[in-house]
Amino acid sequence: MDMTREYIRKKYHKPGNVFLGLVHRLDRPVSGVVLFARTSKAASRISEQLRSRTVEKTYLALVHGEVGPPAGSIISFLKKGEKKVHLVEEGEEEARKALLSYRTLRTLKGKSLLEIRLHTGRKHQIRVQLAGLGHPVEGDLKYGAPYALSDGKIRLTALSLTFKHPTRDERTTIKAPAPDWV
Repeated sequence: MDMTREYIRKKYHKPGNVFLGLVHRLDRPVSGVVLFARTSKAASRISEQLRSRTVEKTYLALVHGEVGPPAGSIISFLKKGEKKVHLVEEGEEEARKALLSYRTLRTLKGKSLLEIRLHTGRKHQIRVQLAGLGHPVEGDLKYGAPYALSDGKIRLTALSLTFKHPTRDERTTIKAPAPDWV
């Protein structure tokens, strides 16, 4: 955030404190798109889109095993635990519905590259739901991967976000470059 504030201060010649709202963040071991807002009004408008689930979120994940069927949806119920999120039965106290859809882009050497559309935004949702299918994200020891990666990251990236621009009447897509493991 400090680097982004400094960038805004220089680019727009802003004196004093620079407002910066973090609108879309990532878990520490995940790479990809994060979204900042330069004004509180923009932050509020984009946050409302996130709450109403009108923001399209696309991720890439490299998971263990061959995922079958090659495309589909996963509906689960998640509950936050002390150190991680758990799959639970519908109706359990504090359980929250989680929905994602996926398609397999390719399978190679016992791993599958998935494109994931996130329809709800629960903590660790992709990681938990894929692990629940028996396909943990590569490097994700917390959710069942057999080994860690040397950089401490996991093979999950937020590839793009598409949302209504907060001041112009147009859809905006922000994309991250595909990581080298793709």
